[in-house]
Amino acid sequence: MITQRPKGTQDWYGSNMHKRTIIEGIARKLCKVYNIKEIITPAFEHTVLFQRGVGETTDVVQKEMYTFEDKGNRSITLKPEGTAGAVRAYLENGLYAESQPTKLFYITQAFRYEKPQSGRLRQHHQFGVEFFGSSSPLAEVELITLLMEFMKELGLKGAKLHINSIGCKNCRKTYNDALLEFLRQHEGQLCETCRERMQKNPLRVLDCKVPSCKEIVKDAPRTIQYLDDECQSHFEELKSMLTTMKIPFEVDTGIVRGLDYYTKTVFEFVNEEGFTLCGGGRYDGLIHEIDEKQDIPAVGFGFGIERIINELEAEGVELEPEPTIQLYVGILGKEAKSSAYQLVHKLRNAGVIVETDYMDRSVKAQMKYANKIGAKNTVIIGADELANNLARVKNMETGEQTEVTLDQIADLFL
Repeated sequence: MITQRPKGTQDWYGSNMHKRTIIEGIARKLCKVYNIKEIITPAFEHTVLFQRGVGETTDVVQKEMYTFEDKGNRSITLKPEGTAGAVRAYLENGLYAESQPTKLFYITQAFRYEKPQSGRLRQHHQFGVEFFGSSSPLAEVELITLLMEFMKELGLKGAKLHINSIGCKNCRKTYNDALLEFLRQHEGQLCETCRERMQKNPLRVLDCKVPSCKEIVKDAPRTIQYLDDECQSHFEELKSMLTTMKIPFEVDTGIVRGLDYYTKTVFEFVNEEGFTLCGGGRYDGLIHEIDEKQDIPAVGFGFGIERIINELEAEGVELEPEPTIQLYVGILGKEAKSSAYQLVHKLRNAGVIVETDYMDRSVKAQMKYANKIGAKNTVIIGADELANNLARVKNMETGEQTEVTLDQIADLFL
């Protein structure tokens, strides 16, 4: 081989591909019920979209983006997340001019240059929903209920909902001043990255994963202590709705999310080990940041498919197995190939899963192969079967054989 797959990527095949297909199928089914329409955006965008949308002070923009110049000397970036591209498409295609709200979902690739680890790859896949046009906390409730149904259908039981409010730009200024004053008292003990963060965007320090920084910020001021009346009212209404819906939640003042565009509500679903499975929140200022002519509220979430698969394995959840091969049609001799394949084609057109021999194996080797791939039944078509218009269909589990005419074989499975 001349090369291997790049670090932090993976090939999808076999059982993992089957799991991914089921996950995506459940996501699409639920979005259909919630009247959320699918959108596909380009794998790459102009870099400025992420600089303005995601935030220049975030780790994503500063350290993790795959950015390059194309042949026209334009700065292009592989999408690091799904929201900014969906917002750009919403604005560019005038979806805001249609009856609101607009609800969109995507299943997309995302690219971040970071240290590969469990559930976090340089090329990963996200199921995300963006809900445009509503300032009501009912929009957050809708996404939270969708996520709960999604995990319920998958069989995940260990996830808990954590919520917080980080306020709007008005109350954020007061909070940032208080946080900065606190951080200055501990500046010498912060990591180098956090010392930079506290000057540009103090809120990012709360998201640091360095143990010494995490210990320091335990005593830092919290955003919910500085909410203005509007943000406080929004958060109280959200909590009231969740309580009425009997949706258990925990107010976690440590949640700030890692992207600059969030305002007011932020939320995460966290497993029993405290690992974040998915996250989202409200971003009422992002659309205005991308297009100053528009000022439209929005809320959304992103759920990593790789993380879902890891959590399914951690909880020991078995998804529906791959469909069984109903019949293996063995072929004996060249003259039987066309007739045998006619049977295969007829059954496949009727939706029956059928396999046959493409390798010119012996009958013994074909039966061994049929057993290996888990075929429930087998039949051999050869010169004698064609001449007598009779064949034996064998149940591979019981060994029972049923003699039928060639025309009757299809009827057994239809």
